[in-house]
Amino acid sequence: MLLALLGWISSCVTTFVPLWKNLNLDLNELEVWNMGLWQVCITQEEGVVECQAHGSFLALPPELRISRLLMCLSNGLGLLGCLLAALGLEGWRTCEDKPGRKRQLLLGGGATLGMAGITTLVPVSWVAYNTVLDFWDETVPDIVPRWEFGEATFLGWFAGAFLAAGGLLLACSARSTSTATPLAPACRQAPAARGLAGGHHLHPKNADLVI
Repeated sequence: MLLALLGWISSCVTTFVPLWKNLNLDLNELEVWNMGLWQVCITQEEGVVECQAHGSFLALPPELRISRLLMCLSNGLGLLGCLLAALGLEGWRTCEDKPGRKRQLLLGGGATLGMAGITTLVPVSWVAYNTVLDFWDETVPDIVPRWEFGEATFLGWFAGAFLAAGGLLLACSARSTSTATPLAPACRQAPAARGLAGGHHLHPKNADLVI
């Protein structure tokens, strides 16, 4: 559960920070350009940061458009998976009388977190792949600056791995949880019934009548 929470928080940070790509200008080493899914920022040597949001959504490259959608979907799935898994833990009092329901919640939360991990790894890896292709593009002159990996790329990989690992562990723990129903208590005979079954016991008053 801690792995899943850490992965979900890291995924949310990865979605909104403008650190997916870095660009160092050889002509002006005092400026560093950073690009994210939502904006482009310029960091100067004095520590001044100027950010500008991307223009039209349709004008973005395909990998950035799809990455926006997938990362938002990942954040939603991660939140849903954490809620379902939390309700299925043994520490919560919900559905205590229904162990099968808690097992289903835990299994559903683990599966949802696994999907969140996949939807995080896909856009991050796609952007990283295109960054590598652009960096080694021989048709671009060497004097042209090239984008490189940003910190958010590595954070996104860790986030996807944490979400997938947390979901897998939760799903495995749900499958290993025993849900056997308790056995019904054995029926016991009343003391009087056992006495009648074992033999006749005469009352002392009735003994004289027999004599």
